[in-house]
Amino acid sequence: MTGATDVRDRPDPLDDDLGWMLGVVFRGYVRAAEHTLADFPGGPRGYQVLTAAVNGPARNQGAIAEELGIDRTVLTYLIDDLERPGYVARRADPADRRNRLVDVTDAGRAAWEQRRRALRGVESHLLGALAPEESASLRVLLQRVACSTQAVDPLRDLCEVVTQVRPESDEPSRDSRSKTA
Repeated sequence: MTGATDVRDRPDPLDDDLGWMLGVVFRGYVRAAEHTLADFPGGPRGYQVLTAAVNGPARNQGAIAEELGIDRTVLTYLIDDLERPGYVARRADPADRRNRLVDVTDAGRAAWEQRRRALRGVESHLLGALAPEESASLRVLLQRVACSTQAVDPLRDLCEVVTQVRPESDEPSRDSRSKTA
């Protein structure tokens, strides 16, 4: 495998594989984030739930679970973990008293801000190979891709996504498929 400063006559096939690149960066981020959030209620997932509470209006648990892709049962335990130190509070939804809305508290906002600063340090370390303007550009581009991906939600119909992204030249023609079938 080639490194950033290695040069070979023949490039490594992984050097331009998006999945490999995303995987390496993701695994590095996850390890560092888990270390940074090890003593946080619910760990990284608890932090995600608190982030959802901080960055939006109060929502019910079902909406948060869907937004974060967390099972509703697991989310209940995470919210319980965040309630104990007083980071979030549940309250009845005035529009539907059967629903419970999750609100961030002042203590939760302060804890979130402290951890957010720590995670920014992790991000800076991971992006240390980039110049500041490159890092800013990467963030903008990743945000665009993430928002686009989330809007399309490829997990609902992976076959359709593959059809949309596969170059037509890669797809066997009907004639060749019928001959091999």
